Amino acid sequence: MPFRDEYYNGSLMSGDSFQDAVDFLYGFADFSVERSYRYSAEVFELQRVKDLLHSIGDPQENFKAFHVAGTKGKGSVSAMTASILHEAGYRTGLYTSPHLVRLNERYQIDGGPISDDEFVAVIEHLKPHIDSFPGLTVFEILTSMAFLFFAQQGADCAVIEVGLGGRLDATNVLTPLVSVITTLSYDHMHLLGDSLSDIAREKAGIIKPGIPIVLSPQQIEADLVVAKIAAERSSPLIRVGKDWLFSSGSRGLDGQVVYIWSSEEQSRMDAYVESAGSEEWVPPRYELPLLGYHQITNAATAYAAIKEASKNGLSISESAIRDGFAKVSWPGRFQILSHKPAVVVDAAHNRDSALKLRIALDDYFPGQPVILIFGASEDKDIQGMLDELLPRVDRLIVTRTEHQRAENPQFLASIAHQHGLQVESVEPVSKALESALGTAQVDDVLLATGSVFVVGEILASWEMLNNPQRSRKE
Repeated sequence: MPFRDEYYNGSLMSGDSFQDAVDFLYGFADFSVERSYRYSAEVFELQRVKDLLHSIGDPQENFKAFHVAGTKGKGSVSAMTASILHEAGYRTGLYTSPHLVRLNERYQIDGGPISDDEFVAVIEHLKPHIDSFPGLTVFEILTSMAFLFFAQQGADCAVIEVGLGGRLDATNVLTPLVSVITTLSYDHMHLLGDSLSDIAREKAGIIKPGIPIVLSPQQIEADLVVAKIAAERSSPLIRVGKDWLFSSGSRGLDGQVVYIWSSEEQSRMDAYVESAGSEEWVPPRYELPLLGYHQITNAATAYAAIKEASKNGLSISESAIRDGFAKVSWPGRFQILSHKPAVVVDAAHNRDSALKLRIALDDYFPGQPVILIFGASEDKDIQGMLDELLPRVDRLIVTRTEHQRAENPQFLASIAHQHGLQVESVEPVSKALESALGTAQVDDVLLATGSVFVVGEILASWEMLNNPQRSRKE
């Protein structure tokens, strides 16, 4: 029976505003803005979340879950998976973090964000229970809200993105239908460890006994760690790139094509390639609006998770997969806002993602001059990101977001000077965008990147510039 409670009816229950609810929430410990803490079981104590959820009826047990961890691509994989589930006719929740512009983005039902009124009502429901569990953090409460909201909404399925790591993440109280680990690379090293093995060990903490684990292609040391833990927990391991194979097709600024087939179909794929496409059998072909070759890998990972879920009770047709890929929306990931000049935003925030971004620039805008608006959080590999990006940049504007962890633009400039570039420092982000647009030529590519927070502020500023009346109303 779907989770229901008479307290919730989708309207404000206490007269509190949305901002009151947000202020209440951020009165708790928020480790997303702090660095002076240890990533340990003493700090991230999962029993608090379990106890809070149990006090409200264990809403996380009322839907079939997909649990997605990883360094890069986990949000994209989550969005694709949720889109396919929705197209298959399932009422589907999607929980992701962080948000780009508004907190509501973190909670979606069938592609639409939670309303302000619904957000307030969920907080109001939790308030009496929160007081009973000292030490709860912002993310633990946000996660509990997601499970409660999805249960109240009668979700059949929910795709839950891990916040940080995996083993000690608040989302790891789930027993999912399928677990997923996307591409692993170096990020949050001060918390998760300095080697890929250490990072993989933390991410693999989401693997549950007997629950299938879908693994994106990895470097060998990460792959070995995940495989060992999966074997220890008797969890079937499905490797993308081995059990499920993929290839890119045509691409343009409005999308790209991906082919996905099973390892058992490889001989047929070989025949198809050798015959230049004249064989009767053709590999499944899917259109994807998300750009960049890395999204081909992400699509294959989502596909593998969906296929594994289909073995375990979900009915998902080929047309639902095709429509789900075609209709997926995941803003801020090599998103093209305009042409001539091209305005692109990408939430790359570590060296590996910056490299993938540079490759995407060369794929989609070969030889075109690049104006880079760059800002980053102080705990990121800023040197590594700039080393990857700056050889492709003609003009650099450094800036700083309103986030507490945003790095000083002067420090960013000092690193950029090592590449011999002249650097402009412009704050806030909205002014940096206006400065770049003011001098951009028709063939330039204006790229904003370095953090999710930079992208969020660019998107908000872009909306204000192009729809000022609508923005003021919101």
